[in-house]
Amino acid sequence: MTLPRTPQIPVVVLAGFLGSGKTTLLNHLLRNRAGTRIGVIVNDFGAIEIDAMTVSGQVGSTVSLGNGCLCCAVDASELDTFLETLTRPSARLDVIVIEASGLAEPQELVRMLLASDNPHILYGGLVEVVDAAEFDSTRRRHPELDRHLAVADLVVLNKTDRVGEAERERLRATVAELSGPAAVISAVHGRIDPELLFDPALRPDHEDKVRQLTFEDLLREETADGHEGHDDHLHAAYESVDFTSDVPLDPRRFMEFLDSRPEGLYRIKGFADFGAGDRDNAYTLHAVGRFLRFVPRPWARGDERLTQLVMIGAGIDAGALLAGLAACRADDPAPGTPADPVDSSVTERAMWGVLRYVHQEPDPADGPEGPADGLEDPGDGPEADPGDVREAAAEA
Repeated sequence: MTLPRTPQIPVVVLAGFLGSGKTTLLNHLLRNRAGTRIGVIVNDFGAIEIDAMTVSGQVGSTVSLGNGCLCCAVDASELDTFLETLTRPSARLDVIVIEASGLAEPQELVRMLLASDNPHILYGGLVEVVDAAEFDSTRRRHPELDRHLAVADLVVLNKTDRVGEAERERLRATVAELSGPAAVISAVHGRIDPELLFDPALRPDHEDKVRQLTFEDLLREETADGHEGHDDHLHAAYESVDFTSDVPLDPRRFMEFLDSRPEGLYRIKGFADFGAGDRDNAYTLHAVGRFLRFVPRPWARGDERLTQLVMIGAGIDAGALLAGLAACRADDPAPGTPADPVDSSVTERAMWGVLRYVHQEPDPADGPEGPADGLEDPGDGPEADPGDVREAAAEA
C-alpha cells in the first residue's frame, strides 16, 4: 500500500438546471468560506459575482477573484487540464467546485473525476440544486431531471420561500423518492452551511498582517452593525453526529454498516482503528454519498488508538447511527498481547473488504495505457447504473 504523497483536494460538482440557483449558491459559498481557498471551474460559460464585481468566463480562461479564490471557465474536454492547474501547490487551494452548465450531464462530470489520473484530487460529491417553485414545470420540460436526482449525493431544494408549507413537504417527498439515499435539505437564496460540502481550512487565508479588505469582511461588519445575518441558523438544515471508540472496530461489521448506511447520510469523515486487522495503521475514512475511500497511515508513537468519526446528513437518526457503530466494536486484545492465530487470520481476511476501498497509486510499469488511478471503467454511456458512478471507486 502506498500512502498519498500530498493531501488530496476534494472536488465538488454543483449541478442543476438553468435558474435553479447554482450560481447564487456558489456565490454564497465564496462569501462565507471562512478562510478556505476555493477553486471554481465553470463548465462551458458562466458568470460569478463576488466582491461587488462580475467575473465573466471565457473558455480557457483563469481569473483570480482577489480573495484567495480562482475561477476557470472550461469546456468539459479540458477539465483535466484545469484540474492540473488548480491542484498545483502554488495555488494553495483547499477545495474545488465545478459549476456544471444548466444543460450538462452531471453524471459524466462525475465519471471524469473518478477516472482522472490526477493524484491530487478526491471526489467531493454531486450537489443537485432544484428550484422548488418551478420543479414540476422543469421536470416536464426536462425529464432527465429524474436521472440527475438519482445520481446526486446531496439535493438542495432551493427557493422554498416561494412555496407554501404543504407544497414544500410534497416537493421534499417527491425529491427524496427520486434521489434515493441522497440527503435533501431546503434552502432560500442558496444559503447552505459550507461545512456540509467541505471542512474549513485549518490555516489562515493569508500570512501577511496587512491585506485588502474583502467582501467577506464587509458582510461580517454589516452583521455586527445590527443588520440581520442570514447564516445564523444554517446548521439547522442538517445534523452532525460524533462517534468515538477506544475499542477497535471489527472490519467486517463496519463494512456492513457502511454498505447499509441510511438515507440522508451525506458525509462520513474521520479515522478508524481496525485493531488486529492492521496493527500498524489507522485508516482515514472519506465517504460522500455512495463514494467511499480509505487511506492507511502509520500510527505515530504515543498516538492514542481511537476510532473517531463524524457523520453529517439530513433527517438522520443519531441514536440509530451510534447504536450501529457501537455494534461494530470488536473484542480485541490490547496492543502487545499475543492474539489467537485463528481469530487473527479471520480478522485479516475481513480486512479485504476495507482494502478494496484503498486508493492505489498507478504503477509506472503500467505505462500510459495502464489503469487510471486504479479505477475500472464504470460503464458506457449515460444510461449506466447510477450506482456504478461511485461504486467504481472501489475497484482499485
